Amino acid sequence: MPNKSSRQRQQASVSPGRLLVSEPTRRQEWANKTVPEILSGYQPSKAPPLKVLEVLLELFNTLHTSLDKTVSHKTRYERAQFLRRFFRDLKVKAGFNTIPDPRNLGQKHLHAMVQVWQREHLAAATIQTYLSFLRGLGMWMGKHGFVRGPAHYGLSVEEYQRHEYAQRDKSWSAQGVDIQAVIEQVCAYDRHVGASLRLIQAMGLRRKEAVLFRPFESIVPFEATGLVYEDKVADQYVKIKGKGGRVRFIPLDSSARRAAVDFAQDVVSSLGAHIGNPTNDLKQNLRRFDYVLEKFGITFRELGVTAHGLRHEALIQHFEALTGQPPPVRDRVDLPPEVDQAARQAVAALAGHSRIRSAGAYLGASPARQALATLINDKD
Repeated sequence: MPNKSSRQRQQASVSPGRLLVSEPTRRQEWANKTVPEILSGYQPSKAPPLKVLEVLLELFNTLHTSLDKTVSHKTRYERAQFLRRFFRDLKVKAGFNTIPDPRNLGQKHLHAMVQVWQREHLAAATIQTYLSFLRGLGMWMGKHGFVRGPAHYGLSVEEYQRHEYAQRDKSWSAQGVDIQAVIEQVCAYDRHVGASLRLIQAMGLRRKEAVLFRPFESIVPFEATGLVYEDKVADQYVKIKGKGGRVRFIPLDSSARRAAVDFAQDVVSSLGAHIGNPTNDLKQNLRRFDYVLEKFGITFRELGVTAHGLRHEALIQHFEALTGQPPPVRDRVDLPPEVDQAARQAVAALAGHSRIRSAGAYLGASPARQALATLINDKD
């Protein structure tokens, strides 16, 4: 298997024609042209800045900024939307008289927009994402290192560094939500969305995973999982394809999981169907999912929760079932390190994460991490 460094894209030079096998086919008039040659047809003094941005998006937006692979449609959409909004906001919010050509974007523009984000009190994770998108834009134009460190733009650690560990319990029960009552109401209104919520509650699925779940095709016998026999806990497993194409298998080892699958099987109209309404495409089903949740107050504004909070609920419950105690985010007493680590590994696996520390986003910091933080604070 190739190591990580071998997958990194070399972007220092641009070859004629298509950049990579993974890059989509270019326009006919761009065939066999390098990126500089293509961009030379859009002179800064003549071509509208947003037109140049669209050309860059068409050339590069499908590609990962550092690895030799494409990015998801969600990332493409969010990156394109942000960059379009960024250039408009330079004039609308940052006070520049004109929108600059992307090739003429300078540090003064970045400084000004960071100040806008600070005034708007954007979350650290949001600012990190925005700077990452701009870093990608710089690479597209051959400006490696264009986006500098956060301190260069006057950002404090608190404003830039996202919390790797949950600071508060985002589960539905922590907000006093009657989970079963709310899900039953949703099921009565829209069985497709209700079935998705039941799957999230039972197995901690992501929103998209639940909508795309195929209740017949996704159920496989243990022998089809490739897991070692010593790890067998059920005769049947649910096969989930998650982020980055990673596949995980969730055992149907409880009545709650079995009931969620049975309900989903009753909802679909054919053996090969997914949970989403068959008359809609994925984008429409995701939009419908969000609409129904908002209709029933499943928002931060009304009930103080989101669908992702139901995923938190499932993962926290899994930790409690394994350890007999609540996690740090629920102020539990200390567990032996080996018990805590084993439970976190199981939670990360259920969530579809490859790293054990990812479990901290749902459970809070481990005792060892808390002790280290306390030691550092005492020294300060």
